[in-house]
Amino acid sequence: MIADVGSALLENFCTGTNWAEGCEPESDAPVETTPQVTPGMVAAAFRRIPLPAAELQVQPPDGRTLVNFATNFFTEQGELSRSVTLLGRQVDLRIWPERFDWSFGDGSALTTTTPGAPYPDLEVTHDYRRAGAVSPSVDTTYAAEYRIDGGPWQPVAGTVTIPGAPVELRVLTATPTLVGYR
Repeated sequence: MIADVGSALLENFCTGTNWAEGCEPESDAPVETTPQVTPGMVAAAFRRIPLPAAELQVQPPDGRTLVNFATNFFTEQGELSRSVTLLGRQVDLRIWPERFDWSFGDGSALTTTTPGAPYPDLEVTHDYRRAGAVSPSVDTTYAAEYRIDGGPWQPVAGTVTIPGAPVELRVLTATPTLVGYR
C-alpha cells in the first residue's frame, strides 16, 4: 500500500516539465537549444540597414526648365541585397524600391511604383505653371524579403522610406520670337 502511494506521487511529480531523477520526458521531441531569429528581429535589422537615397535626375538638364513645359523626372534605383548576422545566424535580405514619392517643389506631388525614365520615355513629368525657383525631390520606399541560413524566402514586415535630397530647379518663362531668314 505504501509502495502504491509512493509510486502515485512519483508519477504525478514526473508529469509536465517537473522532471526529477528517474523521470523521463513525456515526448521524444528534442529540446530546442538553437536561438530563434524572429520576424520582428529581421524587421528591426532591416530598418537599421543604411539604404541609398534616390538621386533625382531632371530633364532638361542644367537646373532650368520652362513654364508649361513637360519637365521629365527619373532616378536609377534598383534591387539590392544585404546580409546581416542575427543570433549567430546569417540572414540574407533582398531589397527593392516599392514606391517613389515625387515632390515637385510647387506643392504638387505624385506617387509611382516605377523610377521614371530618361527621355524619350516620359514616365514621370510635371508642368510648372509659374516661373520661379523650386526644389523637387524623390523619396524611395523600400520593401524586402529575407531568408535564414539559405532557407526559404519570407516577406519582411513593414517598409523603410529614405528621403531624397532636393535639387535646385529654376522655372523660366520664354517669349516666342518670329525670326525671318534672308
